[in-house]
Amino acid sequence: MILILFGPPGAGKGTQAALISDHYNIPHLSTGNIFRSAIKNETPLGKKVESILDDGKLVPDETVVALVEEEIKKEKYQNGYILDGFPRTVDQASSFDQILEDKNESIDLFITLSVPEEELIKRILSRGEGRSDDTEEKIKTRLDVYEKETKPVRDYYKKKNLVEEITGVGDVEEIFQRIVSKVDLYTG
Repeated sequence: MILILFGPPGAGKGTQAALISDHYNIPHLSTGNIFRSAIKNETPLGKKVESILDDGKLVPDETVVALVEEEIKKEKYQNGYILDGFPRTVDQASSFDQILEDKNESIDLFITLSVPEEELIKRILSRGEGRSDDTEEKIKTRLDVYEKETKPVRDYYKKKNLVEEITGVGDVEEIFQRIVSKVDLYTG
């Protein structure tokens, strides 16, 4: 099973992906976590990514696609996984589809979490991760980037009839149950 969990910053992707990972016993592949680890460890990738993220911009497609392609070669991903934070552009989605096609695999479902902007800003400011781009101004920049560059990815997968929109507001468990009911419909 290959799932994509999608939504704007602050939608709860990381929280829900961890629950989905446990529920279906598939690994959670988060490009954000990979980037944060690289930044923390001050790797060359980390230094490159940090300056891009500090400006509230997206990491270049080639860098992200190469990272994901390398990651999914690991044995733990052989029986499926849930992607969180990838793909973020139509070019990344198209490249990822080609990678999967070469492996004779495909995406089972594209789940998008829908959350109002005011709620997103409130969540990001309250989560206390201490990211340098967690200011109201930078959050709005990130949400604008999402609207312009990332939302078209949803439209890309809509054309393939893979998109399920889930309301991402409410209790964590309630949102999780909404997701599971949709995943089970597609994969059960």
